[in-house]
Amino acid sequence: MGVMSLSKTMVVVVLQVMILLGQEIGKVSSTLYKVGDLDAWGIPIDAKVYSKWPKSHSFKIGDSLLFLYPPSEDSLIQVTPSNFKSCNTKDPILYMNDGNSLFNLTQNGTLYFTSANPGHCTKYQKLLVSVGTYSAEAEALSPSSAADAPSYQNAFGSIPLSQKSSASSSLISAFSTVAASLACAVVGAIM
Repeated sequence: MGVMSLSKTMVVVVLQVMILLGQEIGKVSSTLYKVGDLDAWGIPIDAKVYSKWPKSHSFKIGDSLLFLYPPSEDSLIQVTPSNFKSCNTKDPILYMNDGNSLFNLTQNGTLYFTSANPGHCTKYQKLLVSVGTYSAEAEALSPSSAADAPSYQNAFGSIPLSQKSSASSSLISAFSTVAASLACAVVGAIM
């Protein structure tokens, strides 16, 4: 194979990869979930509200959880599985009290949240979220029963990915069109 043929092949391959990457970018999306779909994070009227809510959603990496609450009245902590089970609020993994706590889901696994305010956890203000797939662990740690989990991770990540919008779809479509046009122009010039 000559140097010119090899160059043509390399250019075509690189441009095809660019086109494929442009198309894949369009498939990235994330969701911002307001925890419990309630007006605020707080002691629930229904003891099972925070155990039912995650079962109706499929959380994935890139999604975010938004906990809204009056900062002077409540707080939020991420805890270990054993502290979640026993409602032990000492030594949390993370502590937030700004009233607008955002957690970016950056890894698959199970995350445990509760209020740091005394007595709130025992009144079922606690949330277990499985990222990636729903786990039997979530069922086992619902308010009616509990079990220990082997490990935990920190849910706080970087700024969440924005949801796919028509503007980003248009940009990706334009990128793909430009890349395809460039590929044709380069291949035509080489030949």
